[in-house]
Amino acid sequence: EVQLVESGGGLVQPGGSLRLSCAASGFTFDDYAMIWVRQAPGKGLEWVSAITNDGSNTNYAESMKGRFTISRDNAKNTLYLQMNSLKSEDTAVYYCVRKTGGQYDYWGHGTQVTVSS
Repeated sequence: EVQLVESGGGLVQPGGSLRLSCAASGFTFDDYAMIWVRQAPGKGLEWVSAITNDGSNTNYAESMKGRFTISRDNAKNTLYLQMNSLKSEDTAVYYCVRKTGGQYDYWGHGTQVTVSS
């Protein structure tokens, strides 16, 4: 059974940092590209970042460039998202997603990130 379990969310002040983790199981982790997607309160899903299966290439949404860093440890079957210089508009539920071809086929349950003073 494929499982993606996010952790590391919480309440942080503007300008602060958080590191999200996503523990993957039930599949060969290093065969798949992985994605972070978020959903802010009352808004639709927003693509955040992606990383290739071997970690050699990464991409970011424009508003996250220079602040967020996606990475993975294939030996630990874990995906990460380091978030720095957080803003109130980064408040959202963050989801870890497996990418298969052009589809996002498995999603975690999400972790809440709240940026507030």
